[in-house]
Amino acid sequence: MFAVTDAKIRILAITGGLAFLAGCATPPAPTPPPPPPPKVVQVVIPARPMPPSGAVAIMTIPAVGTDGLRRTVNHNISSAQKVWNMRSALNVAALNCLDSRYSSVLTGYKLLLDRHKKGLAAANKDVTSEFRSRYGATGRTAQDQYMTQVYNYFALPPAQHEFCVTATRIADELPLVAAADLESFSVRSLQSFEAVFEDFYRSYERYQSDLAQWDARYGSLQSANPATFAANASYGTGTTSEQADKTDFVSGPLVAPRP
Repeated sequence: MFAVTDAKIRILAITGGLAFLAGCATPPAPTPPPPPPPKVVQVVIPARPMPPSGAVAIMTIPAVGTDGLRRTVNHNISSAQKVWNMRSALNVAALNCLDSRYSSVLTGYKLLLDRHKKGLAAANKDVTSEFRSRYGATGRTAQDQYMTQVYNYFALPPAQHEFCVTATRIADELPLVAAADLESFSVRSLQSFEAVFEDFYRSYERYQSDLAQWDARYGSLQSANPATFAANASYGTGTTSEQADKTDFVSGPLVAPRP
């Protein structure tokens, strides 16, 4: 049996203590994982607002006055002018509303010209007198220019579907209109026609507002179409007012009327 010396005991104690301390030591922290790759945020840009009913991107629409009424060609006109403008609206419809579902428009327009010949002639006479009184020697020219605007107003392409629907309904009412009721019928009918264009103008104003917001947020990513529907644009070519008179505007190109 071997004797254990003090020196050996001390060595063993120190070695055991070190082993104990080594077992109690905090292990090194694990290597942290690499950071995740940056998140890619995809921004979905909605389609740029488009004009309603196939209208052009830029067009001038009649302004609304302080009274809340839009300054169209039918604003603030006489009763005689309302009768004549109603006739003009049905004239445009007879020329443009050629689908079979609008077949009663031409029939109604012809009935208007035949049954209400005297009333229309009286209205035309009053309108001519109004222009002569207002413009003097240039009254005839001013009347022709105004009526060109009236015809093109009713022929505005983006509003044609609803315009034809309304014209059909109005034409269907004509067989029940007595001669004495032509003026009141014209006033009601013109209001119905005006409602068609007012609806379009409001939808176009909403488009303009939506477009301005889109451009402010996403930038102008595409150029606007510079085409425009001018108030005095001309539809149809090669037909004079005198030539149109001979057809009574039932067929042929749309031009300004000379009553």
